[in-house]
Amino acid sequence: MTDDMLLPFSFPAIARKKITAAFDGGRITSDGGVMLLAAAERRLQLADRLAAVILDPRDPARVTHGMADIVRARILAIACGYEDANDLDRLRNDPAFKLACGRLPDTGLDLCSQPTLSRTENLPDLRTVIRLSNVLVDLWLQSYQAPPASVTLDIDDTVDVVHGHQQLSLFNAHYDERCFLPIHIYDTATGRPVAMILRPGKTPAGREIRGHVRRLLRRIRARWPTTRILIRGDGHYGRPEVMEWCEQNGVDYVFGQPGNRVLNRLVDEASDDIRTRRALDQKPALRGYAETRYQAKSWTIERRVCARIEATTLGLDIRFVVTNLTQGSAERIYDVIYCARGQAENLIKMHKSQLASDRTSCRSPIANQVRLVLHTAAYWLMLTLREAVPAGHHLGKAEFATLRLRLLKLGARVTETVSRIRLAFGAACPEASLFRSTAATLQPAGP
Repeated sequence: MTDDMLLPFSFPAIARKKITAAFDGGRITSDGGVMLLAAAERRLQLADRLAAVILDPRDPARVTHGMADIVRARILAIACGYEDANDLDRLRNDPAFKLACGRLPDTGLDLCSQPTLSRTENLPDLRTVIRLSNVLVDLWLQSYQAPPASVTLDIDDTVDVVHGHQQLSLFNAHYDERCFLPIHIYDTATGRPVAMILRPGKTPAGREIRGHVRRLLRRIRARWPTTRILIRGDGHYGRPEVMEWCEQNGVDYVFGQPGNRVLNRLVDEASDDIRTRRALDQKPALRGYAETRYQAKSWTIERRVCARIEATTLGLDIRFVVTNLTQGSAERIYDVIYCARGQAENLIKMHKSQLASDRTSCRSPIANQVRLVLHTAAYWLMLTLREAVPAGHHLGKAEFATLRLRLLKLGARVTETVSRIRLAFGAACPEASLFRSTAATLQPAGP
């Protein structure tokens, strides 16, 4: 059967010269920048760490692809935009990917294929998945050279639409989709992921949230016993069980608080003052802040509630947050501390849209959690690459899709000789100087 990939094809002629093309250029890669990701992976030792907690039942004498090699190939492919395991059937003989995985481009063994990857994703059991998630938490903890004085963790869930009969998927009326609602936890100040938890497509209950928070904080406290920890989340994370646990264990929190008639009445004096001043000054909008003590029926104690009150020509808009912080004005609690959690939503969007963390198409929820771990590992590679960009450069705060386009998707001819391997990038590469400096930054320090 004829391979259509080798057949020539044409483009419109230029200056009366015919243009023909074919995919027969030889050992050329379209992902030459994967070598930067390989350097970032070596710095983090990410594939080795993940592989070390996976029990490999194969006979060592018959193993062709080690567990670390399989994991490494998968996360490198995800970071380069190949989120499907099927893509490895073509990429397994790509010279740059083989080099990135420590194999010679011509004479080295090809990388693993899609069936091997799929078997690996379905291999771990529940205990192994927990250990894999702990590897990512430990990676975040080790990203700090010393325990910080304080750290803020943003917790939120996001819709993960499914298109089959995956276990744990449920119909969610709010999204009008059958989906998962995985929980994402980030250290938003640094943009680093902390934990990703696959869960059913329904709003988490207070006991469930408390369980996730308790397990995570227990692991953090084992390494950082004196670090002050603040947890931020929207309204459905401010459950009584969660707030009580935080208060009992010395953890600060700021959660959104749904409004009601009682809360509106408690801040009615401040609301009326802001509404009146806006009308007298004929301003299009006027914002103010207030705070009160409030105890819902499900709460055992009164808690501090801060309100952001905005009066416009359309009426009043009041938003509440509940917190156990005693310092800071209501304005600081809402505008400076709580509203900063909006960045976590941007990180979730980047994780989903640019690293395809919602590609959870396995039937088993454990296998889908493994995929979530692998996509988060790819997030760490891209984050490490971005942190290696020199300060002040316009790509220093670029999104992952931009980094992929400018630094990873580079064509290169790969030549292997007896004594060396040469990568020849395009002479007109726009980011040649940045690529060179980033490669030098990611190299391990010599003796």
